Amino acid sequence: MAEFQIHTQIDAETDIIELTGYLDAHTTPQLESAFTNFIERGRFKVVVDFNNLKYISSAGLGVFMAFIETMRDNKGDIKFAAMQPNVFEIFDLLGFPMLYEIFQTVEEAIQKFKNQ
Repeated sequence: MAEFQIHTQIDAETDIIELTGYLDAHTTPQLESAFTNFIERGRFKVVVDFNNLKYISSAGLGVFMAFIETMRDNKGDIKFAAMQPNVFEIFDLLGFPMLYEIFQTVEEAIQKFKNQ
């Protein structure tokens, strides 16, 4: 199984999380830690770059559900970008496109924050 990696970067007011590999029950603590770190620093606008994510489990999806309310309560949001078709299928099956904005590129998601 591919190694899971998280890389974060900051673009003005927006934090970007790049996910690589497989996000499952074993790797979700890393993602939870990244979100906790953002909240502790008062950073509530997050774009998740899925370009290199090969797989996501229900545990991985649960991380986004756990943090979305906190982000939105603080005038922020979690936006998704650059999903591979197999990952999008999982999100789509569970109705996530109705709850989250999904963009083709990270740049589009960042621009949406800037236009709000």
